[in-house]
Amino acid sequence: MSSQRELAVVLVSGGMDSCVTAAIARQTYDLAFLHLNYGQRTEQRELKAFHDIGDFYRVDRRLVVDVKYLKHIGGSSLTDSRIEVQKADLQRAEIPTSYVPFRNAHILSIAVSWGEFLRARKIYIGAVEEDSSGYPDCRREFYEAFNHVVKLGTKPETHLEVVTPVIAMTKREIVQKGIELDVPFHLTWSCYQREDIACGACDSCALRLRGFREAGVEDPIPYVERPLYPASVR
Repeated sequence: MSSQRELAVVLVSGGMDSCVTAAIARQTYDLAFLHLNYGQRTEQRELKAFHDIGDFYRVDRRLVVDVKYLKHIGGSSLTDSRIEVQKADLQRAEIPTSYVPFRNAHILSIAVSWGEFLRARKIYIGAVEEDSSGYPDCRREFYEAFNHVVKLGTKPETHLEVVTPVIAMTKREIVQKGIELDVPFHLTWSCYQREDIACGACDSCALRLRGFREAGVEDPIPYVERPLYPASVR
């Protein structure tokens, strides 16, 4: 990638959405990768995926931040082993136990701090509104409001914008975009509860499996089971 290009910070969890987001950002910007360890069940596996994706795209600027205070705050089955990870229910209307209270605000704040220091122009995050029935901080309105906060809370010469390129896509469309951009899906990890073989039973596995099936592509990572989840509405 040319060093003459402007810089974007990409939040890379290690999952498929953030990987496709990185590939989209890479078309226009030089990249800096940011990852947060917050005491989640699959912390080590997600960190491995982050570095594998970084190696694949030859990203030299990487920052891993420990925010385990989110585990201490609690309230999520991702960070508290006493709370069961719910079985997948893609029709669920209520907020699932996997929701980490206001997590994306913490993540974005760190990204903006680093981005301002690096004089980056964009913050890319792979938020998907398809998930927003469960996660209120995955909605477009949240990111629009956060961009207003960024403008008010940074230096006058800082021009940072949070960008959500896959927010309106279904998982099927994200898979298709990833195939188009030669995304290394085999390096990604989405499971909420296992680090060796994806469970296939949590919401994240279900959304991913359905997306690959509807795209007509086999998901390259291993699963304990691959149930046929109900088709998406669009």
